Amino acid sequence: MVLHAAQRAGMRMTRLRTRSGGLRLPAHEATTAQIGVAYPFAATAPLPVARVLVGRDLAGGRFCHDPFDLYASGMLTNPNITILGQIGRGKSALVKSYLYRQHLFGRRVAVLDPKGEYRPLAAALGTEPIRLSPRGGTRINPLAPASEASMSGEKAAPDEVRRQRLALLATLAEATMHRRLLPTERLALEVALVVREGETGLGIADVVEEMLRPGAEAARLAGSTVGTLTEDGRFVGLELRRLVLGDLAGMFDGRDTPGSAAGQEALVVDLSDVYHAEALPALMVCAAAWLQSMTAHASARTLFVVDEAWAVLSDLAVARYLRSSWKLARARGLANVAVCHRASDLANVGNEGSEAARLAEGLMADSETVICYAQPASELVNLAVLLGCSQSEIDYLPSLRRGVALWRVGGRRYLVEHLLSREELAFVDTDDRMRTAGAAAPGQLR
Repeated sequence: MVLHAAQRAGMRMTRLRTRSGGLRLPAHEATTAQIGVAYPFAATAPLPVARVLVGRDLAGGRFCHDPFDLYASGMLTNPNITILGQIGRGKSALVKSYLYRQHLFGRRVAVLDPKGEYRPLAAALGTEPIRLSPRGGTRINPLAPASEASMSGEKAAPDEVRRQRLALLATLAEATMHRRLLPTERLALEVALVVREGETGLGIADVVEEMLRPGAEAARLAGSTVGTLTEDGRFVGLELRRLVLGDLAGMFDGRDTPGSAAGQEALVVDLSDVYHAEALPALMVCAAAWLQSMTAHASARTLFVVDEAWAVLSDLAVARYLRSSWKLARARGLANVAVCHRASDLANVGNEGSEAARLAEGLMADSETVICYAQPASELVNLAVLLGCSQSEIDYLPSLRRGVALWRVGGRRYLVEHLLSREELAFVDTDDRMRTAGAAAPGQLR
């Protein structure tokens, strides 16, 4: 596309006289790509969607974004979103108001909340967070397959249910053992699952019991003896036991607490009571697996939010699991949303070139919408690589004011000011001191 269409390409340059008799040169011709280098964001076409309103495009006009509509239009190849922002820049306000607005358009909302900050949003959506705590009174079963858990009533194929369960159990074992499973350990885990999978309401405790005390049927399936199979699965069984019988018991050691999610179009799992636990990544995976099973096969599209995503990415086994969830987003009708503070949360999860670093970079690559609030200058090198932005675009980041973010949507870049209604201000503010400092006007971020 060429700016100043009247000045056609190849047109002979001619000096033109003004009314005063002076001379002037023809208007400068340039492509949008060339102008974009000198004036970032000024030559970007609007997104082809009419919902959901986010705020104001600083290049002019309103800014709307919906990952599902953009995917349907061919603008995006996946609906996943990654949000980066330092504390106090408006990241949290964006996430909560965006979920609220999506819900108004009939989208389902599922939030993994490690710090317990989504209670006001849950109330605005007409629900209560599911607060999990060791020895608490609420339990959820991460092994519940979609056929049992989803409100749509659709049944997942048995082979797919087994695959998902095995992947989850292996992730939990590797996350707690901090290493890959040995082939003999993986076999012992799989056999224990196969022996018990026909039981109604199968949970982690049932698999642990089978691993620590395998029977003759398990030994036969493994082509081993009971004694050998017991030794092969002992360490894995003991590590998984901690989740259901040890110091973390009371959250994932039985069937779902009746009514914990019945009929809810918005689900928030609150893990704030275990936020500082060493096993937080494994616990987040358990909660994430349950949330995904609850939203599987739903007729409505779902936004699945993983807040404090650094906690998940810090563990290699868990990062692998999360990456697989990102890859399956389209098949599940799911838009995964990872929320982090800095680009280094993704870039520094492992040594350069390590599997952990590649997984984190892949997570960003599998998020075609990336929203980046102001970042310190020390983050710019990481951001230039992760976002694929030009130097002129990256140079804007340290100076962005609160509430303004750089949005990368597919191959396009926008500077967007997020705006809030007075109603939304009531549930997006997570700073008690700011809440007592006086009421903010609609549209302002505090």
